[in-house]
Amino acid sequence: MNFRKLYFTLLLLITVSLSAFSQSGAISLDTIMLRTAKLANTHPFEKVYLQFDKPYYAIGDTIWFKAYVTIDMHKPSELSKIVYVDMISSKDSIVQSLKLQVTGSFAFGNIALPAPLFKQGNYHIRAYTNWMRNEPVDYFFNKTIAVGSIDKPIITNIVLSGSTKANVSKITAKVIFKDPDGKPYANKKVTWKALNDDETIGKGKGVTGANGVLDVSFTTPKTDQVATCSLVTDIEVAYEKNITNTFPLAHALDQPDVQFFPEGGYLIAGIRSRVAIKAVKTDGLGMDIKGTVTDNTGAVVAEITPQHLGMSVFPLSPEADKTYKANITFPDGTQTTYNLPKVQAEGITLAVYNIDPANLSVKLAANPAFFQKNQNKLFYIVGQCGETIFYAGRTPLQNSTYSSLVAKTKFPSGVIKFTLFNEQGEALAERVTFVLRDDLLNVTLKTAQPTYAPRQKVTVNVLAMAAGKPAEGNLSVTVLDESKVPYDENSETTILTNQLLTSDLKGYIEKPNYYFNNPNEKTAADLDVLMLTQGYRRFSYINIVANRFPEAKFSPERGVTISGTLRNGTGLPIARGNLTLAMANGKTLANTVANTVGEFKFTNLMFPDSTKLIVNAKNNPNSISMMIMLDNNSSYVKPTPNINAPDAITDIDSTMNSYLQNSKQLAAHSHLLQTVNIVEKTPEKKPSHLDYPSLMGLAMDPTHVIKGEAFSTCPFIAQCLQTAAFGLTYDNEKLYISRNYNQGDKRMVAIYYNGMSVDMNFLSNIASDDVESVEVFMDDGLSGINKMDNTNGVMVINGKVAKHVKQSAEDIKAMLASLQSSAVNTLFRGYSQARVFYSPKYDPAKTSAAGSDLRSTIYWNPKIVTDKTGAATFDIFNADTKGSYRAIIEGIDSNGNLGRYVYHYKVQ
Repeated sequence: MNFRKLYFTLLLLITVSLSAFSQSGAISLDTIMLRTAKLANTHPFEKVYLQFDKPYYAIGDTIWFKAYVTIDMHKPSELSKIVYVDMISSKDSIVQSLKLQVTGSFAFGNIALPAPLFKQGNYHIRAYTNWMRNEPVDYFFNKTIAVGSIDKPIITNIVLSGSTKANVSKITAKVIFKDPDGKPYANKKVTWKALNDDETIGKGKGVTGANGVLDVSFTTPKTDQVATCSLVTDIEVAYEKNITNTFPLAHALDQPDVQFFPEGGYLIAGIRSRVAIKAVKTDGLGMDIKGTVTDNTGAVVAEITPQHLGMSVFPLSPEADKTYKANITFPDGTQTTYNLPKVQAEGITLAVYNIDPANLSVKLAANPAFFQKNQNKLFYIVGQCGETIFYAGRTPLQNSTYSSLVAKTKFPSGVIKFTLFNEQGEALAERVTFVLRDDLLNVTLKTAQPTYAPRQKVTVNVLAMAAGKPAEGNLSVTVLDESKVPYDENSETTILTNQLLTSDLKGYIEKPNYYFNNPNEKTAADLDVLMLTQGYRRFSYINIVANRFPEAKFSPERGVTISGTLRNGTGLPIARGNLTLAMANGKTLANTVANTVGEFKFTNLMFPDSTKLIVNAKNNPNSISMMIMLDNNSSYVKPTPNINAPDAITDIDSTMNSYLQNSKQLAAHSHLLQTVNIVEKTPEKKPSHLDYPSLMGLAMDPTHVIKGEAFSTCPFIAQCLQTAAFGLTYDNEKLYISRNYNQGDKRMVAIYYNGMSVDMNFLSNIASDDVESVEVFMDDGLSGINKMDNTNGVMVINGKVAKHVKQSAEDIKAMLASLQSSAVNTLFRGYSQARVFYSPKYDPAKTSAAGSDLRSTIYWNPKIVTDKTGAATFDIFNADTKGSYRAIIEGIDSNGNLGRYVYHYKVQ
């Protein structure tokens, strides 16, 4: 791989920074610098960020987004040319997956949300490149997206609590039911169940009170199943109609969590230092706490007061042979005592003070025991952003304390990690801080006037500047009707929060845009407390100093790859065989030659998703006796839990009420009643398991039946089955009966396609369009299938019956040629094709045209490019709704400068 060299830049930075320190004995420091540079050179860190048109959606909507692929200091990446985007359910199953072509470091996509593939709930979208798979999945792009239903005439709220005693759990809930106007559903009968897929662990009945509240309570010994359960309620709102609501119980038994983080990593005897606290509720969100810190004599040595989102900091001067406890009072008045980390008898601390707007103050402090052992020895300090070192220095330990001012201009905006080393290259302490400089892309939007009429054309002028000069930026813009899409701007995921903050830190960060939305002294102080609690663990200096670097198991992709092995009739590989890749219509896409062990690759291919291709080896002697064995060329990554799960909206009905009501109106206006002629027709026989003798022993009626049209958004049936197979759990490319799987029964479900026993890998090449139905059986009836194969349950996929089409002699000849063993017909996953966002254009003379324009996304354009003067323009046509419209533009220029701007105008 040829990556851009970083050595000279880093060495120049090191030389400049060392001027503040002694110049002797720099061998170990040089080693650290060069090996860090080697890591950056051979293993550059790539990121993906997605901008969406909206923060949440309704079933039937389409999600529109743009992908930005960056590398190093946020520069547009030329490394990867494919980005993967997965839509993952709350049960950690992939509902839809896209493979997008990256052009000029950008990609565009959309995800349709049809029923029944999508149901109301919280999903998370994950994005990554194949090269990013060399990093932990924590560094993939992740965002929680709520999807609501427009078919429910009800608004719900739920308050959950739970406890466990003697291995028995008690769950209590208050569920509030209201109509869309906010009126309580009083005195309504409700039945409820606590379900773990098909298994019930609690059930009951009740009647709502005058305020629409239903009290639910149950106990269960199945404590380990509660986290995967849902509370399902059926409320009788009319004599002929019941409404079902589902509430996850994932956090019902969680307990508040309080953690302590001494600055630099440790409490050192005799050294006054700061200790940060992070307290989170059962839902993962921060909660304000207060309390005191006492030593083992009972003396109060510090006060704890809340600062921001459950985080706070207090000073402490730990003493040797003493222990410390934090006495915490929670918001509900309950109290708990926690032990602070053990005091170290000797050591050195690293502190960073980020108060001065111009400088960082870096301080070392060694206690007497450590100072006596290490006096006059060299210590090194390295400051870096991402994988790039921007500051490095060394000093002999001549005093027990040392401090230095480091200009913030040495660093770009972003997370800065300072690490303290001894002269052997051992990392002794670490401190993460954040620098926000005036080095961003300055993007602005401007309209000719602040107020416009409904359906009026609005021309918006864009200007992008960087370092006071015009910038050629690649930008995307969305315009929203704020009355329909209300949202807390502090909670937004933006190009700044992602590229500068969250993508460099592990774990969940609450309200990331709070720190960027209106930066001031308070937000800066709160951001510094976040840095004290969040930490930075992308790579370990232990491995770098030891000259151990991560193995790159996954290569950057420049295009779609199809690979396999060419063999003879006995299975032995054939060296140097010729192979051709062609479309189904005969058009040749590529030619290649197998290597000495028969392996071949077609690389850098470009074709759309679900393309039927033919790989053949007919241009070889004795080709009739050759076999082609194709590899599984999928870059599939197993679904992972959502690290941003605390962003999930528990009460979707109430939180998204205004949006869902508008979506319901929009759907009603878009459905026009058409004249229908009813003609009696004999029902067409559909394929089923009864068509195959080997499956006749199964029950006449399956447990579940899924019609083929439910899979319309998935190119391959295997992808949809991960989430659409009722009562089944997908894990490690196998399906299991959920209730048995959760109890430890790991016997997989038997899978049949058109009466033939297959596995999930076989289904990965079956197009969803070719499937008539899927039948799920929770047991094998009288068939004996499960006993014979040691399986549990049966899934039957029925293919559509091909209609008879008269074929010419040429067609038959071509078909026979493709069926020979030296050719393989298959369906490949190419690039997902993005649709174009529709924006209406109104004639000024006909602004009162019939119909209602109720759009919530007024405009979406992911392809705004500013010219050499930094300028661009675009036109918007307003909807019918009056109020405030919000335009959000984000993007990047060729030098990696990031920009975001929010603009408001009125429609009245």
